Amino acid sequence: MKFAEFRQGMVIKGGPITLTQEEILEFARRFDPQWFHTDVRRAEEGRWGGLIASGWHTCALAMRMAVDAVLHDSESFGSPGLGEVRWRVPVRPGDTLTLHMRVQGARISSSREDLGIVTWFWIVYNQHDEAVLELDATSLFDLSGET
Repeated sequence: MKFAEFRQGMVIKGGPITLTQEEILEFARRFDPQWFHTDVRRAEEGRWGGLIASGWHTCALAMRMAVDAVLHDSESFGSPGLGEVRWRVPVRPGDTLTLHMRVQGARISSSREDLGIVTWFWIVYNQHDEAVLELDATSLFDLSGET
């Protein structure tokens, strides 16, 4: 999707992605090795009543869905960061996730006319329509034609 196509208020959907227990374990062992992400037996007896995905894994899946749905053929070249990130409901093995991205604004930088800025609010839902992740994102777009 090209920068010129973004409009305030539009909602773009990505996914779905279904997460397996092995994917949860693999990610957690490498990047977030807390017991409730890596130890199936102990997690069953823990506060969450079973294995849950790392919130960072959920963020990575959201990014994958965003790239697949929007960013793969755009002029996007990065982000200056995120606003708030909120993990609302644990993600579990077998959950199917979808991403809804609501464009808050799309503008050309006031200091650089070759820089497009998109601000958007991302919500990842599970198959029960529960929001599992919410975040405020900003994406930068190179409008110079040199991407």
